[in-house]
Amino acid sequence: MRRAFVLLTATCVAACTSGPDYAGPPKVGSAAAARGTFVRADDPALAAGPGLSRWWETLDDAALNRLVDEALSGSPSIEAAQAHIREARAKLEQGRANLLPTASATGMYVHARLPGSGLGALGGGDSSDGGEGESSSGSSNALNFYNVGASVSWEPDLFGGKRRGVEAARDTLDQRYADLADAQVSLSAQVAQSYVNLRDVEERARLNARSSELQRRALDLSRQRLAAGTTSRLQVERLQAELASTDAQNIPLTAQIAIYKDALAVLTGRGPGELDAMLEASAPVPLPPASVLIGDPATLIAHRPDVRSAERALAASTANIGVKKAQAMPGIKFSGILGLGGTEPGDVLDPGNLAALLMPQLSWPVLDFGRSLSAVREAEAQRDGAQAQYRQSVLAALQDAEDSLARFGATRRQLAQLAGAEQSAARAAGLNRQRFAAGTSSLIDQLDIERQQLSAAIAVAQARAQLAIDYIAVQKALGLGWSDERGQQPVS
Repeated sequence: MRRAFVLLTATCVAACTSGPDYAGPPKVGSAAAARGTFVRADDPALAAGPGLSRWWETLDDAALNRLVDEALSGSPSIEAAQAHIREARAKLEQGRANLLPTASATGMYVHARLPGSGLGALGGGDSSDGGEGESSSGSSNALNFYNVGASVSWEPDLFGGKRRGVEAARDTLDQRYADLADAQVSLSAQVAQSYVNLRDVEERARLNARSSELQRRALDLSRQRLAAGTTSRLQVERLQAELASTDAQNIPLTAQIAIYKDALAVLTGRGPGELDAMLEASAPVPLPPASVLIGDPATLIAHRPDVRSAERALAASTANIGVKKAQAMPGIKFSGILGLGGTEPGDVLDPGNLAALLMPQLSWPVLDFGRSLSAVREAEAQRDGAQAQYRQSVLAALQDAEDSLARFGATRRQLAQLAGAEQSAARAAGLNRQRFAAGTSSLIDQLDIERQQLSAAIAVAQARAQLAIDYIAVQKALGLGWSDERGQQPVS
């Protein structure tokens, strides 16, 4: 009978696994994947092919490369994501350990005084001198018991609830790795964006200072002409107002330079101001390469970290349904004690006093007023929510990629137009310079044309910076910028 029971238990453990098996995520974005290309990838600079993980290196800026590397190794956001991985790994180890028996060393001393129990023969405790006529109530009523040994307990996983828990923990660990990758993607993009903004503001401050210089020279000439009676007070006041407006624009630019330096310091895990010395020397805005590799929608869905995180969350929530269903099924727990002991301290050293106790316990929540069913329904609702979140993540990722590609292409076309306008302004300034040399144009006219040329240069500089920002947005939308941590921390 006992052998049949053990065989039945082993069969249930091997065959029964409650809850649905995970069949993979729902099909979302299949039309985009089948198309093989992004809808908005119509710019000639966009090319098919796998993107680069360390995409910022294509901007060819040594300072930016150093900042991104330091951020990925020292940012608190990365450390937090790594801590969540360790937490999930520990939960997985706990789930695996719960499948195995537990054993504990025990030591016990019991002293019991039970009046009228007649424990004299067992306890060797207090005795009575009552003589032959003494009643049984006069016998010893104290008991001393000593024991050392081990206690063992094991709850077989009859319906696979614990194994579903291990499955959910493994999926959650995978999700935490995806969250780490997503943090790396976001962080590398934030560092690159802040760096480009810093160089953009520095360039605009330099050009703005040059514009102020030209306006100041024009104002000085107008004042001289006013003194000579060859211009009006209105002209002088107009130039004075323009100069004041241009000088005022320099003030917030100086503040923005400090703000972006502090942002880069915090992103790399430092305090504000700690990167000022490193970033003291100005540099041009880094420009994207002539050809940008963007992959395809299917690759985006498969490898973008936030989509992978949503898919792993769906898998974990599916496994959790089995955990809840198993909790509503019968369970059996085996407990046992093995030890040496007796009524005297020396009995714990006598092998002849070996005692063993086996206590199987069967439990079944047959009457819980719907608690187990409600728990299963809750888990199923969580699974449905995770499935909807996965669908939303895929659609949002596709939209993010298409929008970023559209902006990148539009900015490239805008930059081409502005570059043409700058070239026209430069030619106009050169022609007027010849007229000024020939005495057919005034110096103030020449300064005004040079200011127009400078305005065109400022517009081009801003467009170049926006192109770099849009390039960074494309890389972030494609989910690039993360490295596979599993090579250093394998999961088996």
